[in-house]
Amino acid sequence: MAWLPNYASTLGKKANCQTLVSVTLTSREVPLMLVLRLFLPDSWTADPVRLKRAGIPLEHQGPQTKPEMAIEEIDRLCAASVRFGCVLADAGYGLSAPFRQALSTRNLRWAVGIPRHQKVYSADVELVIPVRKRGPSRMHPLPDQQSVPAHKILETATWRRVIWRLGTKGGLATRFAAIRIRVADGPAQRIGGRTAQHMPGEEAWLIGEHRSTGERKYDLSNLSADTSLRLLAAAIKVRWVCEQAHQQLKEELGLDHFEGRSWTGLHRHALMSMMAYAFLQSRRLTAVGRKKKESPAHLHSPVFQQYDRLSLIASCDHPPGNVRTVETFYFRPHKKFYQSSATACRQLSPECDT
Repeated sequence: MAWLPNYASTLGKKANCQTLVSVTLTSREVPLMLVLRLFLPDSWTADPVRLKRAGIPLEHQGPQTKPEMAIEEIDRLCAASVRFGCVLADAGYGLSAPFRQALSTRNLRWAVGIPRHQKVYSADVELVIPVRKRGPSRMHPLPDQQSVPAHKILETATWRRVIWRLGTKGGLATRFAAIRIRVADGPAQRIGGRTAQHMPGEEAWLIGEHRSTGERKYDLSNLSADTSLRLLAAAIKVRWVCEQAHQQLKEELGLDHFEGRSWTGLHRHALMSMMAYAFLQSRRLTAVGRKKKESPAHLHSPVFQQYDRLSLIASCDHPPGNVRTVETFYFRPHKKFYQSSATACRQLSPECDT
């Protein structure tokens, strides 16, 4: 299977690599890789001889984008009765309007990264029929304001410091801001003399993140309008858990060591890496359970119990009703694979259950 130029976001450019779409199931801080599936560029899907030589199954030979593959995997999980409520993805998928709209069509909650230049409207935008000075009046309404880049509309927002995770040395905090907007991903239309503009789409949260390194990130989410900033931040930062899983798969289990040329060989290597990772997670949870029994009394406070319930959540078919779990599809590039994934955040508390 040839190495072809694909965009690797880690490098910020195209490089010779194989691209995988991965599905990672994450319960709190316990990630488990479920799917690693090869992405085929157009140069492959248009060459039947190459596809046959690499042993690619007929059902996977058709052209598909990575967002389309992600939606297909989500549908497969739904068909297998996997319950989840909020799909998380980075800007590689979040910038795709069809991807976001496909999630909404399936009545799924989502929180996805976007580039800073993603156009949005204020939540109070209205559609009006403009009056022309000459000629017939326009038949179709237009928004009464211009769309603006996401980073612009957040400049006047209120930023708050939010602790999104408890680390070994205390809470990990980042500054967040969130406002309600309408995404500019509706039908294309000429607006205000500018062509190729988009009408307002569904209402959503626009979330900004200012990291201590100076880096700035932006996300969209269709979580309910009464969702707190703390919950929005917590959902978005779940992707950190998946990043750790991908890094461990590469560095500790050799996921990126494969250099074969066949579909079967690649997926067998990926499957063995996933099985090894699942086994190590099982061992880690067993150790966590032992430490809990041996831990001092002060570690059984509500704060510590929140994290010590990992083994219970991972081992039971129906987690307790007041436990929020997270399932993840996330996209992660590295030197030989560009692993794509989307992230699904499942909240199983009664008020959030889907």
